[in-house]
Amino acid sequence: MGDLKRSDDEQALVDLAAKVLPAGGFGNLASNIVIKEGRGGRVWDVSGNEYVDFLLGSGPMLVGHGNEEVLAAVQEQVQRGTTFFANNEAGIRLAAEIVDAVACADKVRFVSTGSEATFYAMRLARAHRGRDKILKFEGGYHGMSDYALMSMAPKRPGNFPQAAPDSAGIPQRIRDEVLIAPFNDPETAASLIKEHHDDLGGIIVEPFQRLLPPEPGFLQILRDLATEYGIPLIFDEVVTGFRFAYGGAQAYYGVTPDLCAMGKVIGGGFPLAAIAGGADIMAHFDKNAVADESFMPQIGTLSGNPVAAVAGLATLEILRRPGTYEKIFATGTALMQGLDDLLQDAGIPAVVLGEPPLFDVFFTSSKVKDYRGMQGNDTERAQRFNGVLRQHGILKGDSKFYVSLAHDDTDVAQTLAAFAAAVKAL
Repeated sequence: MGDLKRSDDEQALVDLAAKVLPAGGFGNLASNIVIKEGRGGRVWDVSGNEYVDFLLGSGPMLVGHGNEEVLAAVQEQVQRGTTFFANNEAGIRLAAEIVDAVACADKVRFVSTGSEATFYAMRLARAHRGRDKILKFEGGYHGMSDYALMSMAPKRPGNFPQAAPDSAGIPQRIRDEVLIAPFNDPETAASLIKEHHDDLGGIIVEPFQRLLPPEPGFLQILRDLATEYGIPLIFDEVVTGFRFAYGGAQAYYGVTPDLCAMGKVIGGGFPLAAIAGGADIMAHFDKNAVADESFMPQIGTLSGNPVAAVAGLATLEILRRPGTYEKIFATGTALMQGLDDLLQDAGIPAVVLGEPPLFDVFFTSSKVKDYRGMQGNDTERAQRFNGVLRQHGILKGDSKFYVSLAHDDTDVAQTLAAFAAAVKAL
């Protein structure tokens, strides 16, 4: 594809963003690109450059951009109203679909963002358990709340279970309420849970942590220990919900939590997320079902927004169709295997890590099974790799290839050609 052109209009927008936005952006993708539109598995920037899109809005666009069925549902709803701050049919039906699909879900409460969903899930676990501390896993991403930003990306990992804040502005006392364990280390996790079980209000984990699949038996050990000590187990399925299987990672890996947080896919590209769990725990949201001191209020102006709900319903209807997940997995498998073959043929030490719907490459010769293993990635080489991909019309974030149902054989062929160019450049 060669060097990407940059139009005066796009450069003017980049310059304006630098004046009015901190660091010139929204805090997401690097601010040197301005996206104008997306269709199917591709996007175009303001300069007219076309990309195969493996960013997918950081994952929500699992059925692709501008899907006709999703757009038709949204346009029909927009004519009827965009928000009500009251129950609406689409929101109720979306909740019912989630309950039918997700093993841990007896009841659902909607919010607008994944950060809200994980924040409320942790609060809900503490309310139910009557304990304050949360156990999370080093490198686990659970949004932007104070509790979540503990040892999510520690620059100097400390001794377990001591937490390290990842952000300025977090009260010192929060550090004392979060315990940190290593992902995919059942012995250490079990030891910490046994030692601190009396203080734990909940355990939160990404069943697939960033790009790390759980090693066999790891999630089941967490399930067994949580059951033994009566500690609510939370799966953060904001990323994995409806992506790995229709029932989420809990269906894909065969382990059922007490609570889960969901987002991204269930909103069909609109702001919508949810907390789902057993009726006894979810009862804390119901003032008439629990004592006053156990009630947990939750109010959100756009919670259960009807436009987002119809987009979610249309997306889930598409995902239920026979062959849908087989196609997504086939696309991802072709990309993962093609990249792995190229790297091996070139003699470049690297690990292609993840599951077919969500993966990336780590430039290391070591096994990667936890956060500290991920730190062995040659980041300079990874940046060069990603830069060549961008020049060849492949859009992704600093980490992660999100694969969509809309990606087709042409997209795969262009991506494999870009992989070959990037490997050659390395």
